[in-house]
Amino acid sequence: MSKQNAFDQKKQAILKEINSLQPDLSPKGTIDELCLPIMRLINSHIDMVTTSSCSGRLSVFAEGTKMIKGVTKVGGKGEGGRWLYVSHDYNKISNWFLEAKKENQFRVESSIDISSRLDGNNRYILYKYEPFILHVKCRDFAMASKLYNVAMSCGFRESGIGSNFLVGIRINIKLDVPIGYVDEVKGDNVLFVDPKYIELLDLLTLTKFEENVKKMQDLYNKIEEEIINEVKDILIERKLTKDEIREKKINEGLARQRKIQEERLNSLSSETEKISIK
Repeated sequence: MSKQNAFDQKKQAILKEINSLQPDLSPKGTIDELCLPIMRLINSHIDMVTTSSCSGRLSVFAEGTKMIKGVTKVGGKGEGGRWLYVSHDYNKISNWFLEAKKENQFRVESSIDISSRLDGNNRYILYKYEPFILHVKCRDFAMASKLYNVAMSCGFRESGIGSNFLVGIRINIKLDVPIGYVDEVKGDNVLFVDPKYIELLDLLTLTKFEENVKKMQDLYNKIEEEIINEVKDILIERKLTKDEIREKKINEGLARQRKIQEERLNSLSSETEKISIK
């Protein structure tokens, strides 16, 4: 029995983990259902295996502490940040803020003078929509390059090839908007935008979810057409013996000859009819 190479061993281990009932290392703990079809398609190819995925999500994130040894980390997540809300489900977008208010997660202060009360040290609350992302480990550069080109042709312009032929498939249809800050004194999450503005962001997010799903389907179709089906055609061709290939070519040649003869006969019949009419 031949020894498996490193890629085959890695793929076998990943597929075993995917098929396991144990939670994975993501915050959600499970694979997004929307990712399963394209993952199965890619993993059916001998030279590719998916390593991580996200179908797209809405998240509301409170940044962590930004002061480390007197240096302000402007815009960074910092230490001690936490998720206030996360959903990968399109149907749970519209009501998230109402639920958060019921749980007293937010205090609304629409009259805040932002310029005088906030600076780079504040822990901001970020409303984020992050689109589909998929990482695929390939056997070699040729396979990685092919997958990368397919992804780029579908509009996944943020895609790239990393070390060890790892292809990151990404698209830039995200949202990243500050909507509040953490009141360190009172320990509250303070909203500095009107709740109606949150509704607008939710509508934008729903639109982006729909665009995201369409792009995922486009990518699925393109991978199936240009990579998976191409391999199937090659495998079918490889199964033919030399005699079968020769016979196939003879039959194709005979079919072309018959077609030419039929066209000639039809042409002669037309000429005969014209003469008869005269």
